[in-house]
Amino acid sequence: MKLNTTLLGLALLAGFVIAPARPSADILEQVIVKVNGDIITKTEFEARQVAALRQRNQQLTDEAAIKKAIEEVTPQLIVEAVDELLLIQKGRESGLKLGDEQFKNIVENIKKENKIETEEQFQAALKQEGMTLEDLRKAIERNMLVSRVQQTDIVGKIQVTEEEERQYYNTHQKEFEIPAEITLRELLVAIPADARGVNVAREEEAQARIEEIRKRALAGESFETLVAEASEAPSKANGGLIGPVRQSEVAAGLREELDKLAPGELSPPIRTDKGYVLLKVEQATNAAPMPYEQAREQIADRLFDQRRREELRRYLKKVRAEAVIEWKNAELKKAYDQYLSAHGES
Repeated sequence: MKLNTTLLGLALLAGFVIAPARPSADILEQVIVKVNGDIITKTEFEARQVAALRQRNQQLTDEAAIKKAIEEVTPQLIVEAVDELLLIQKGRESGLKLGDEQFKNIVENIKKENKIETEEQFQAALKQEGMTLEDLRKAIERNMLVSRVQQTDIVGKIQVTEEEERQYYNTHQKEFEIPAEITLRELLVAIPADARGVNVAREEEAQARIEEIRKRALAGESFETLVAEASEAPSKANGGLIGPVRQSEVAAGLREELDKLAPGELSPPIRTDKGYVLLKVEQATNAAPMPYEQAREQIADRLFDQRRREELRRYLKKVRAEAVIEWKNAELKKAYDQYLSAHGES
């Protein structure tokens, strides 16, 4: 991670993240917004900002760069923070909560996945993350509530019909294609190099050897047998076999050489960084339209995800309109309103 956390901390403390609110009774925790009576604090929101900057993996070396980056991420983050709280509230209204046994099982799975064998190791891991067991429980419960509400109120109501899938396939056929592929066999004659670089004599020796092997192959000797006899590539153990690989993944210069060859034909010696190589085309297929039945799962996933995002936007717009949102920070309210307006959600 290329983030100067000391500078970031200074920027937060200097008020670059959130304009200071007027003094109130909340001395220890500055409230930035109340959503149906529940609060989001300055500390909680700053943690979101820090996490967002870390995910960007940018090199932020001065306060000006940090301030600019924070200003860029803040509008989306404040909307996400409010929306998350609204979903959590919906989950609580439905009577959802994280049970003791459920939490215990989740903790055990966390320990198992992270190979934590003792309670002391687990507590040390929590401390390293700056968390208590109660913090962990609250985080898990919040995630569970958000997930359950989305599943119940949004995802569970989405349906995609076969007619819609076929219509999508007919209008997006170019997006569903079986890519062109090629299967090769290679034979490498390596050119050893020392600290001074490649030895000219060894280069000439390798070139003469690869030419001789090619003559033998063209004269009718089995290329697979020649690979077993002479190749110095790791693929020797597999008869020199490579692929099938997508033709689009083959280096452009090499693809030009291979495009000249039909299945069964042998390339001229090709100089690579490892030495001289011969390539024989075993099989080549052209790109072709993917049949509907083969593409159907991808289509269903696309349509479902598209519908899920649309339904989530509608759902959140509705619960926002029904909510009582009391802003304690004018700058964040402005960022919130601007983001919703820019995305057609206000």
